[in-house]
Amino acid sequence: MDTPTPLIISTVLILLIFILAAEWWRRTSATGRNRRLPPSLSGLPVIGNLHQLGTDTHRTLQSLAKRYGPIMRLHMGRVPVVIISSARLAREVMKTHDIVFSDRPKLKTAYRLLYEGNDLSFAPYGEYWRQMRSICVLQLLSSKKVHSIGFVREEEAASLVERISESFPTPVDLSNAFATMTNNIICRVALGRTYSGSEADGRKLHRMLTEMVILLGGFNVGDYIPSLGWIHKLSGSEGKEERVAKEIDDFIEGVLEEHTNKLNKGMGGDQYHSDSRRENKDFVDTLLEIQRDNSAGFPLSRVSIKAIILDMFAAGTDTTYTVLEWAMTELLRHPSAMKKLQDEVRRIVGGRPRIADEDLVQMHYLKAVLKETLRLYPPIPLLVFRRTTQDIVIDGYDVTAGTMVITNAWAIGRDPASWGPDADEFKPERFLDNPVDYKGHDFELIPFGAGRRGCPGMMFAMSTNEMVLANLMLRFNWELPEGMKAEDLDMSQSSGLTIHRKVPLRVVGVPQLS
Repeated sequence: MDTPTPLIISTVLILLIFILAAEWWRRTSATGRNRRLPPSLSGLPVIGNLHQLGTDTHRTLQSLAKRYGPIMRLHMGRVPVVIISSARLAREVMKTHDIVFSDRPKLKTAYRLLYEGNDLSFAPYGEYWRQMRSICVLQLLSSKKVHSIGFVREEEAASLVERISESFPTPVDLSNAFATMTNNIICRVALGRTYSGSEADGRKLHRMLTEMVILLGGFNVGDYIPSLGWIHKLSGSEGKEERVAKEIDDFIEGVLEEHTNKLNKGMGGDQYHSDSRRENKDFVDTLLEIQRDNSAGFPLSRVSIKAIILDMFAAGTDTTYTVLEWAMTELLRHPSAMKKLQDEVRRIVGGRPRIADEDLVQMHYLKAVLKETLRLYPPIPLLVFRRTTQDIVIDGYDVTAGTMVITNAWAIGRDPASWGPDADEFKPERFLDNPVDYKGHDFELIPFGAGRRGCPGMMFAMSTNEMVLANLMLRFNWELPEGMKAEDLDMSQSSGLTIHRKVPLRVVGVPQLS
């Protein structure tokens, strides 16, 4: 093989210098040299700061915020990114200037998996998004609807209790049990039936949803360095996304076909329109009715229906069960808090055989435990990314149009400025005389986001968490497997879109006689 000549080497070096200089010029000219930009990390050409983010990105960004401040700027490849790490600045982004920060960046994996931006979570801000949100808020996830499906929560909580009781004295995998129960609730509410994990359909659905969440939390280099997008395809990731998207679409299409046939049969008489049927409609029934009657005021396409249904699973399953998983983990590590919660639940319920929604209203320590869990373990630590639609000034700094904005809910929930020097400690009592809530008005606690892009399924998720955790405290005393102490619990977390335990939570539920 011939040795490269000095001329070739010189040419390559000149080209490399030219590329690096062009990248530097693009960045400086795009932002403007006279702008006052947020404090920023020094990065490398082409990749920017990608190499500095690590796998636990929320922790890395929390650490960097302690050095650079609550607003900082970095580059993920060619994309300018602003990180928000304080309640004060989260209020600026999600309330004061909410409309400027309400767009979403177009991320290739989410676009491929979630019907090309036709879902609610990742849809660009605009008229289509407003229409979809209206349907979700008014028709699917309203307070009335959440209350009407209380029987589903009660029945699935009872099934969970039965499963744990039957396993005694063998330890039960609570992580798996919570995931199965949450999936069953969403299936019943959205699709009208469960897909048991023991059935082929159930196993397939669980696998598809698990793969989808993992893919959504993955990294697609083409989002940040378009010229390297081929790597995603070469690695096989793009093919996997296409396979999962096809499998999920086939599944949902089958569900829609089944419901459409039932709807068409019901139109011939009063069965479909009976009061009892109307009271127990699932989400697919509701969406197909809206489409048939054109009652939304705009055409609702089949793709939009499928995207909304998929959103319910993508946003609901992992984000609900992880809260229960971490709540039980912390209660096991803090026996006095568990005893206090058990005493409250058992005192309010008394000898009655079931917990009613009215009982939950009185359980103030239960609500404090869940708030404290959400503070320390927000299901999505880095809230779904936003994108600015125009130039804006935040905290005296210029943020240019088209900037990706990441709010670190993890860092905000552990900020000593809001929560004191014990911000990293589990202390539910901090919420007993504290009006701060998770509903989007108090920016110290934003596990569900806030503003226009806040999660519309918040009350659906929390009503489930309250009912399930209360039942677990009522029906069982809890022990770790033999020979294990609270301090032995592995607290390591998985990385990805959501944070759940890396090691499943295995415990012994000791049934309590009524």
